[in-house]
Amino acid sequence: MDLCDFEEDNTKSCVVGSEVPDVTKGEPCCLGIDEAGRGPVLGPMVYGICYCPLSGQDRLKDMGFADSKTLTEEQREKLFEAIAGAGEFMGWTIHILAPNAISNCMLRRSKYNLNTLSHDTAIGLIQRTLDSGVNLQEVYVDTVGDASKYQDKLKGIFPDLDITVTPKADAKFPIVSAASICAKVARDRAVKGWGFFEETEDSAISRKFGSGYPSDPDTKKWLAGMVDPVFGFPQFVRFSWSTASKILDDKAVPVNWDDEDEDEKAATPSVLSFFAAKGEDPKQKKHQYFQERFLHSVTDFGS
Repeated sequence: MDLCDFEEDNTKSCVVGSEVPDVTKGEPCCLGIDEAGRGPVLGPMVYGICYCPLSGQDRLKDMGFADSKTLTEEQREKLFEAIAGAGEFMGWTIHILAPNAISNCMLRRSKYNLNTLSHDTAIGLIQRTLDSGVNLQEVYVDTVGDASKYQDKLKGIFPDLDITVTPKADAKFPIVSAASICAKVARDRAVKGWGFFEETEDSAISRKFGSGYPSDPDTKKWLAGMVDPVFGFPQFVRFSWSTASKILDDKAVPVNWDDEDEDEKAATPSVLSFFAAKGEDPKQKKHQYFQERFLHSVTDFGS
């Protein structure tokens, strides 16, 4: 797994994958999708896929895949070596979503939450696999949000595929477990080899940031110590997470943005004003129908 491109510029998301095995272009194949690093406030989120011929599923079971969260880092690395060593019948791809890319998506004006980002990433990986020539027939996905709605969404986009979306898919289907291994190994390596471009000779950045989860005391302590009152956090931090934003509210300098658009909007006259006589309110002008018939509003019916 070569992460050189991401390590050179970890401000941008990155896609890395294996060669496509020839056998997967001919035989009907299954594909599993899972992610790693959805919850942490630190580091990237990684989506991983694995695919292989349907005829090779027994071989998958013999390889001993399990949910990556239940395994040690050493066990995950060994299982990934097994995946890489089975390149004649098994392929994989990972999509690393950089922390600042995640936050930029979630904080943009048009609503785009983490679930939508996750769905779009999974859809992109499926399409990428189809475009590479894999004879894909079955897809198994560890759900994000409502499983039935997510499944319907995927089936609407890929009507020719047999798609199963379910919670705990990594514990139910070996191909999803394999995808989980790829995603977790990639995130482990990305976090361990993270280059802090904000670091200088005079200001070293501590690597004692704990697990990266918001509830971790070591992570909270690291965040509180790393905030700059003007520039905020290093790009290792997902600044859209509430844990980070609360620290910014407490320790960073307040910033007030003048909304020039509102000022311009208030000063810009209505287009109707250009067609009205001077001193006449265009909104009060009667429609031609009422003018031609000399019809007026009645305010008093008399006695």
